[in-house]
Amino acid sequence: MTSTTTQSLVDGITSWMQCESPTSSPEGLARMVAVIQSYALEAGLQATETSFGPNVGPLLHISNRADGDERPGLLILGHSDTVHPIGTLQDNPCRIEGDRLYGPGGYDMKAGIYLALTALRDLAGTATTALPVDFVIVPDEETGSHASRPHIEAFAACARYTLVCEPARANGGKCVTARKGTGMLRLSVKGRAAHAGVQHEKGRSAIREMAHQILALEAMTDYARGVTVSVGTIEGGTATNTVPALCRCVVDFRLPDLRAADELVDKMQALKPLGPDMELDIDVEVNRPPMIKSDAVVALLARAQDSARHAGFTLEDAPMTGGGSDANFTSALGVPTLDGLGADGDGAHTLQEHILVSTLEARLNFWRHLLTHLG
Repeated sequence: MTSTTTQSLVDGITSWMQCESPTSSPEGLARMVAVIQSYALEAGLQATETSFGPNVGPLLHISNRADGDERPGLLILGHSDTVHPIGTLQDNPCRIEGDRLYGPGGYDMKAGIYLALTALRDLAGTATTALPVDFVIVPDEETGSHASRPHIEAFAACARYTLVCEPARANGGKCVTARKGTGMLRLSVKGRAAHAGVQHEKGRSAIREMAHQILALEAMTDYARGVTVSVGTIEGGTATNTVPALCRCVVDFRLPDLRAADELVDKMQALKPLGPDMELDIDVEVNRPPMIKSDAVVALLARAQDSARHAGFTLEDAPMTGGGSDANFTSALGVPTLDGLGADGDGAHTLQEHILVSTLEARLNFWRHLLTHLG
């Protein structure tokens, strides 16, 4: 039998999933933020939007700070955007099958935001949090948080701890204490066009040169060290009967630490053309620094594990993950950060995305205990 609390959580999370909010839809994100803002204001919390203009959804800052309370507090991070385009509800409608609540964006990460905000709402009426809370919900995490990053870092500068509502790791609901850094390389190769049949020898194929560069890039992967390099997209050429003068590719790379990041960036910037009369244009950046498991993070994890025990479950620590999140930014600033504290489930970024209904009440109680004891 489903408890009243669990049913209330299911209903609330379902209503949020039904408000589709992909990163690419500023309008959908504005609707989603309005729903979250209303939920916060109903409990007497402060809830302020920040606009990023017409092409990006708004950022939402929720707080329970009293006037004049400028103590370093608790930063909670979430994101209102999902990877699912408008209309996904037609293929993945909100529904319960057994213990699974399906719906786009529920696991990643509307359920996590809903749980943390519900706990904060509950405490606004009956108790106080140990630290003042700044709950920041960004609209562009799924595409790198480019607009939001300065705001995240500004809030982190005033934070004692950061807790992130990204979903718990599948198969056990583990949290995350370490993430690889992420980077991107945009490589353009410029050659020389020529008629492929009449003057082939005068051409300089950018696609052929790019093939050599791709092999060199992929060879930079070092599994033993935790470094991966993946050429994700490639485009080039103009016509089948023309030696291609231009080719471009975009490369994803992941790194376990800053030393590996510096070394890989140096290797990428040192790439040289193999063929004659070829030019390379190299644009490389590390867009999310690694999230490092420091001693302070270990101590924070122990306190979160104590809150989990009070809530009736065991919170385990997941191995370092290759996926990045906004936790990377706060960790790089030296703020002890725990990630993966959202809903338990599986299937992020797929039509099989779901959360486990039976875990919702315990996860809510976990957040309540953590907010009242983490000081």
